[in-house]
Amino acid sequence: MASGSGSKNNDFRRKWDKDEYEKLAQKRITEEREKKDGKPLQPPVKRELLRHRDYKVDLESKLGKTIVITKTTPQSEMGGYYCNVCDCVVKDSINFLDHINGKKHQRNLGMSMRVERSTLDQVKKRFEVNKKKMEEKQKDYDFEERMKELREEEEKAKAYKKEKQREKKRKAEEDLGFEEDDEMAAVMGFSGFGSSKKGH
Repeated sequence: MASGSGSKNNDFRRKWDKDEYEKLAQKRITEEREKKDGKPLQPPVKRELLRHRDYKVDLESKLGKTIVITKTTPQSEMGGYYCNVCDCVVKDSINFLDHINGKKHQRNLGMSMRVERSTLDQVKKRFEVNKKKMEEKQKDYDFEERMKELREEEEKAKAYKKEKQREKKRKAEEDLGFEEDDEMAAVMGFSGFGSSKKGH
């Protein structure tokens, strides 16, 4: 056996430890990023999901008011809308709403711009709540509508009664007037003034 097949490993290729070189590559990439940014790379911050505001945005409290602004006036009292989270002043209401709904403001509040994904149960519950609200609103509307109709009917009935009473008074006054005229004519010796109506 001149070839020596089995006793020695005749593979002269160099073997590479892939895991070790993967670690070295990652280390080099992080060092390059640190040099580029000037600060050490930190793990990403886990932020809360976006949620509804639990307060009403005050846009109308300063509407139509005049304020004297001096050099010593604090930034929060200067003209415009002040955001105490970001410590900035925005000049008009549209830009203020854009700011408080924007990425920078939400990030300063500790929230990401991602919204929580709703489950099927949550959607069903929301539908039930909205359906109940609509039914209550409809019942309230029907009740209010009915009360309004009843009030209108009562007013019509009162107006009709008043009109009837007025007609009765008019007839009574006319009858009294004719009787007085007939009596006066009889006293003066006249039989009548040519009216065909006879006294009761």
